[in-house]
Amino acid sequence: MRLRSLAIAVCSLALMAGASDPSERLPDPAQEARARTLFKEVRCLVCQNESIDDSQAQLAGDLRLIVREQVKAGRSDAQIRDFLVERYGEFVLLKPRFSVGNAVLWLAPAGVLLVGGLLMAGLLRRRPASEPELTEAEEERVRRLLEGD
Repeated sequence: MRLRSLAIAVCSLALMAGASDPSERLPDPAQEARARTLFKEVRCLVCQNESIDDSQAQLAGDLRLIVREQVKAGRSDAQIRDFLVERYGEFVLLKPRFSVGNAVLWLAPAGVLLVGGLLMAGLLRRRPASEPELTEAEEERVRRLLEGD
């Protein structure tokens, strides 16, 4: 039982060690709040589907430091995003911007739906509205076949 409690305590300390170091935080609460907002917009390049605010990876910690340094230097949010994109590529943003480079990714779903709708309309237009009526001779022949003559 003691060994189990000791293991839980050691694991708890290890988890706390990965948390944000208070010495890293900016002294100005407004700047720290801006930095935290930016953390939620920047992708952890290791975890890929987490923001650097949620990630415990070392690279995410490094990115948090970079963002804090940029905020402390007085740069705007747009300038910080531009700096990160220039350094790490568009992938670093959790919500990539609309640009010529990624327009295909943004517009492809709408294009596929449009092309599919046009194809469906074309196929429906080609199909005959109804089957033509049988002539009297054809009706007589069908009647004889059904009667077995």
